[in-house]
Amino acid sequence: MSAVPAAGLAPTLLAGTAPSWLGPLLTVLGVLIVVLTIAAGLIWYERRLLSLFQDRYGPNRVGPAGLLQVLADTFKILFKEDWVPPFADKRVFVVAPAIVLMTALLSFMVVPVASGIVVADVNIGLLFVLGMSSLAVYSVVLAGWSSHSKYSLVGGLRAAAQMVSYEVFMGLSLVGVVLMAGSFDLSRIVEAQQGLWYVVPQFFGFVVFLVAGFAETRRIPFDIPEADSELVAGYHTEYSGMKFGLFMVGEYVAITLISALIATLFFGGWLGPWLPGLVWFLLKTLLFISFFILTRATFPRPRYDQLMELGWKAMLPLSLVNLLVTGAIVVAHH
Repeated sequence: MSAVPAAGLAPTLLAGTAPSWLGPLLTVLGVLIVVLTIAAGLIWYERRLLSLFQDRYGPNRVGPAGLLQVLADTFKILFKEDWVPPFADKRVFVVAPAIVLMTALLSFMVVPVASGIVVADVNIGLLFVLGMSSLAVYSVVLAGWSSHSKYSLVGGLRAAAQMVSYEVFMGLSLVGVVLMAGSFDLSRIVEAQQGLWYVVPQFFGFVVFLVAGFAETRRIPFDIPEADSELVAGYHTEYSGMKFGLFMVGEYVAITLISALIATLFFGGWLGPWLPGLVWFLLKTLLFISFFILTRATFPRPRYDQLMELGWKAMLPLSLVNLLVTGAIVVAHH
């Protein structure tokens, strides 16, 4: 970004025209603030929704309807001892939690929240998101390895195998969407759904992407890398304080990202009648975030071998069949 000379800035402002860098800067700040606010709010929203679904009390002591519980948890994490085990690889141990949050936030650069509102409208946006998703694996693997704990190491190995495997199915499930839209640009993919959302012709691709999204975010029922009944807390067993907080916030940002991608790729993104496009996008994203949360309250955790069998024996054939049928239809149509 080129610097604006101070002498040229005053006439620009006096003329009533905003400088060229102001719009992109506001877009970046707006997306960043909204995403982090949603991630923080999900800490309260998930507890309230789970308590409602399971017919029990949720957070209802701190503030009206427990809304200040997020603030209380934040203060607790801030003042908790930020301890590094003496047997850990300290540099890697400290860096690992930041990777998962950084990759998730960078992915939001290419996600269009409304027509013309996107940080970077690039023609390889979908490939960029998949690349960032691949880099997120390093966070949990390095966290498990650097902790020098057997529980953490096993959790890191599980996470590596789970995330790398389900990335294959996630990528294959999106090829049908790319074939139909003719572009990797997420804005063009949304615009191509003017007449029909892709969840209809790409229903099997949507199912595979949704299941892979659970595996990528390591959410219940696929929270096997941090299974508390077996591994205490998996790859973040040795973490505390703000480093543990980064893992937690990164998980909620990843849930928001996957929900936003589902809305963008299969449910028309900002498209919808009556309401503004931004409102439609937020409503669709919130719907799938709620689905992620309610799934946690419903399904039990499978065994690790069952998770891998589901991927390679069910998700892979389903995504390949969807790809072949979509390719045949596109070729026949042209």
